[in-house]
Amino acid sequence: MPISLIIRRGSLWILWLACWHAGLAQIRLPRIISDGMVLQRNDSARIWGWASPHEQIRLIFLQHTYVTQADAAGHWQIRLIPAPAGGPYAMEIDGNNHITLKDIYIGDVWLCSGQSNMQLPMRRVQPRYAALMAQVHKPEIRQFLVPMQMNFQHPEQDFSSGEWLPANDWTVLDFSATAYFFARALYEKYHVPIGLINASVGGTPIQAWMSRDALRDFPEELATADHYADRHFVDSVLRENRQHAESWMMPAWQHDSGWQHSPPWYESLSSAAMSHWKPTEVPGFWDQSPWKDFYGIVWLKKTFVLSEARLARWKNQHVPVTLWLGRLVDADYTYLNGAFVGNITYQYPPRIYPVAVDLLKPGENEITVRLMHQSGLPWGFVPDKTYALVAGHDTLSLQGEWKYRIGCNMPAMQGQVFVQYQPTGLFNGMIAPLLPYTIRGAVWYQGESNTAHPEEYAVWLKDMIQDWREKWQQGNFPFLIVQLPNYGFPAKDPNAWSGWALVRQAQLQALQLPNTGMAVTIDIGEWNDVHPLDKKDVGERLALAAEKVAFGEHNTSPGPLCVSAVRQNERVVLHFTHIGKGLQAKGKDGWLHEFLIAGADHHFVRAKARMVGPDAVEVWSDEVKHPAEVRYAWSDSPVQPNLYNSEGLPASPFRIEIKP
Repeated sequence: MPISLIIRRGSLWILWLACWHAGLAQIRLPRIISDGMVLQRNDSARIWGWASPHEQIRLIFLQHTYVTQADAAGHWQIRLIPAPAGGPYAMEIDGNNHITLKDIYIGDVWLCSGQSNMQLPMRRVQPRYAALMAQVHKPEIRQFLVPMQMNFQHPEQDFSSGEWLPANDWTVLDFSATAYFFARALYEKYHVPIGLINASVGGTPIQAWMSRDALRDFPEELATADHYADRHFVDSVLRENRQHAESWMMPAWQHDSGWQHSPPWYESLSSAAMSHWKPTEVPGFWDQSPWKDFYGIVWLKKTFVLSEARLARWKNQHVPVTLWLGRLVDADYTYLNGAFVGNITYQYPPRIYPVAVDLLKPGENEITVRLMHQSGLPWGFVPDKTYALVAGHDTLSLQGEWKYRIGCNMPAMQGQVFVQYQPTGLFNGMIAPLLPYTIRGAVWYQGESNTAHPEEYAVWLKDMIQDWREKWQQGNFPFLIVQLPNYGFPAKDPNAWSGWALVRQAQLQALQLPNTGMAVTIDIGEWNDVHPLDKKDVGERLALAAEKVAFGEHNTSPGPLCVSAVRQNERVVLHFTHIGKGLQAKGKDGWLHEFLIAGADHHFVRAKARMVGPDAVEVWSDEVKHPAEVRYAWSDSPVQPNLYNSEGLPASPFRIEIKP
């Protein structure tokens, strides 16, 4: 055998052995332990990872040296000596390989979890806070965005991706808006670095974020989780989802007259062709005949005139031009003068499409919207939103008469099953890998997806809080809740059932647990948008709760809470805590609104209410001689809840029975 071949074979064996040994011995860290991380101040923060069985690990941080040994499974953990806020620092970790972690800060770490209103990023609120966001440069505020992942079989140990990013005018676009404004308020007060762990997924019910232990008293929920632990079952659900979508979308495209026509309807059409189009008013919900039972595709056109002088001014000023189409239900494809400018495939995001100014021309211009309605009511152009062409501070309204023509009729699309909504999946996938990470507390913005069936929410929320605290092994760490805002059509019947009110009451009841706080948001929602844009007030009210619960400050958070109700003849006197210097009624008439009162028959009528002392409100109705219960702001979307404390915090919605 040639010597060269022997050497070559020997070299390959040595190379393979070296690679095998290196792969066996590599220290590996979880994604959350990485460059740019924020460690919890004044606490023995945990650093952990994986290595070869029994491998010696040495860690150097802030001039302290720590030594440990991996166990037989290769797991290791080190608890750091508590340190004050500061940074940036570096950390050295050695085993059979070497890792250097850079740009580490020590401060306060907050887990921010829930559904879409926690997930909603700063880019969605940019039009509201553009000037503020352009000036963001706060490297001491950081976010770790947890990827959406689920597991119904067992808790995960790590994430598939994720990194710590400091807040600047670019990265902040992907920060949770609620979490960022919360952190910003705390940082401006304490000047301590803030680490935000954003673990949130839109549309999720609370059960998805609960462990099997937390759901042990709910066998139906555990049975559902067991179904989804079968990968074949999950594959079948996903396959059916795809089939339902394809069986609707493919025929819709094929039979859409506007898409198949030559020229297609998004181009400029002749007067003869436009004679087949009918007028309609925008904005507005289409929930009456002939639209009530319509599913399919409808095309809409709006012609507007742009003067030569106005267009020249826009070009000379070099201002960005955007097309605002409020909110559309469900999906849209939008064109300007025949050119595609944007589309969104579901109803919730606002339609704000950038427009190249060169697409515009002096004289008549045309916007075309291809709107799909797939399921549910109401649908159309959501009222009380902006419909306009905007250039800087100049706005050209697009409201009024549009023309429409039906592209095709379709049956309603079959509903999809969202696997990520099922019990335990997101706890195992997105919360469990965080359990070793030392945190200051948690912020929770969720509940919208439980309003249809809120009966167990009070129990679930308390059980989840207690279970998370047990599993983190950090005692009763602060847990802050965003109480749901107002949303939906105002109720005409004071006895109407309200899932939103019931969830708010459950969130209020969670304050019975130690070290819990709440931000009341009943005055800053939007009746026509489940994702209200005012996240700054939400974050700042959460910060007030944190100041009180986590840092021992004295303030009036969460706002007035009703603690007693006493009947005095035919009237009821309510007493409140968290009033500051006293209660106040916002508005010019001096009366308090949104109070309801009922007798023993539990039939509620609208009540009169006024303040009769710094902490007291008197409520009555001539229709109720023997009051037994009072409610305040008890509906999905109360119109004018105006009871506040002296610090400007709104009273929490509530219901209370009358003491004899």
